[in-house]
Amino acid sequence: MSRFSRLCLYKGFSFFQDRGAIQPFHQRNNVHIETRGTAENNLTKTITIAKEQIYQGNLLLINSTYPVRQEGVRSDIVNVAKHAELLAGYGLHHQNMYLSKEVAQKFSEMVKDAEKDGVNHFLMNSGYRTVHEQNQLYAEMGPAHSLPGGYSEHNSGLALDVGSSVTKMERAPEGKWLKENAWKYGFILRYPEDKTDVTGIQYEPWHIRYVGWPHSAIMNQANFVLEEYLDFLKEQQSITVTIDNQVYNIYYYPVSQATTIPVPEHGHYEISGNNMDGVIVTSCKGCA
Repeated sequence: MSRFSRLCLYKGFSFFQDRGAIQPFHQRNNVHIETRGTAENNLTKTITIAKEQIYQGNLLLINSTYPVRQEGVRSDIVNVAKHAELLAGYGLHHQNMYLSKEVAQKFSEMVKDAEKDGVNHFLMNSGYRTVHEQNQLYAEMGPAHSLPGGYSEHNSGLALDVGSSVTKMERAPEGKWLKENAWKYGFILRYPEDKTDVTGIQYEPWHIRYVGWPHSAIMNQANFVLEEYLDFLKEQQSITVTIDNQVYNIYYYPVSQATTIPVPEHGHYEISGNNMDGVIVTSCKGCA
């Protein structure tokens, strides 16, 4: 029995190693996960991808072992303060706050919805940092509180530190709301209190990371941090996820050189590297 089999059984999941069978994995919050057979099912054309694709996308694992490469830095980094359409619902710690424009849009959408719940004191305290800026922070704060340049998620444009103008995030309504709802918008709480042994980072209730949908929903459902989720996908090779009657197929492919992989001939799909050894293809029939 694999360690993920043990993990799933421990959490009350139904899980079977038979790749030929389709078994229910878990159900809660209208999320249903199944392991499936071969990854080529329902994929009707092939495309060629370069090895560099491993280092690009929303699912990159960035930590003390796997630094972000230059090709992994988001190409849509903007100064948030200069985009009024991105600023609704929260304040900025300073006027030189940079972030992926797409991620900033998702964050703005999220805090607008939080305001409907009466939670409206969000701050963006930190976003994208250059490697040089990260090294300066590392020199000031040391290894107990920071990572060297290139090894921080802040160097990718996919992560941000969120604060509250009321109190510290571990006590603030904003922190509680994020913990319960961020996954609905493609974000994860990257360094939760109960997974410090996996992430190697102390609890940070303010640090959120964009991974995109449906991955944030799956990780929330299974209580996975990014390290666990990527290992799970690599072990399973393919899973099918149903969320509110929408079906997603997710496939892991190892990549060591330029290679061909199957993708849907019709319908929406996305490709992300894992920053280690392969790519994840996420397809959704009927999705925009």
